[in-house]
Amino acid sequence: MRQGLSLFLPFLALVLVCATQARAGTINGVTLPGTVQVGNTTLQLNGMGLRTKFMVKVYVAGFYLPQKSSDPAAILKSDTPKRIVLHFCRDVSKDQLTGGFAESFHNNSPDAENILKPDIERLFAALEPVKQDEEIVFTYLPGEGTSVVQGGKEKLAISGSAFAEMLFSVWLGPKPPNASLKKGLMGQP
Repeated sequence: MRQGLSLFLPFLALVLVCATQARAGTINGVTLPGTVQVGNTTLQLNGMGLRTKFMVKVYVAGFYLPQKSSDPAAILKSDTPKRIVLHFCRDVSKDQLTGGFAESFHNNSPDAENILKPDIERLFAALEPVKQDEEIVFTYLPGEGTSVVQGGKEKLAISGSAFAEMLFSVWLGPKPPNASLKKGLMGQP
């Protein structure tokens, strides 16, 4: 019995590894895991997309939710954990980074932009220039708020759901950086 079990366990481990890798996503040579653990919740990869600007590849984004959804309005309004991972394909200056966020906040949540100005200023102060292959991770947890991790280092946390809704509207709002990015994050081809 023991010998049978010792032969079965490596096989089971291999099956689990393969299943996890099968759910992972890859775009532009960037692979993101199929699931991530956030607090006590396992989030699954909802979709991935490529952010381009003037045909230049800027970053690959992966969007994680507790359950897959293709309804951006419902996602933005839901008070559930969510995460977006931005894996940069090129170096981006602080001015380019903050300028892109400022434009997206204005295009997608102009009312919130005015109300949340102090939080936006804190975000912009915390962000640094990004190097190729570096990641910025934004994670929202209900009751805690939004954490910002850049290059593996926690930069800041902003409490409340209002900031998270404004932040995630950058990619899920009516005017995302590019339409194909939003479609990809919603798991649509």
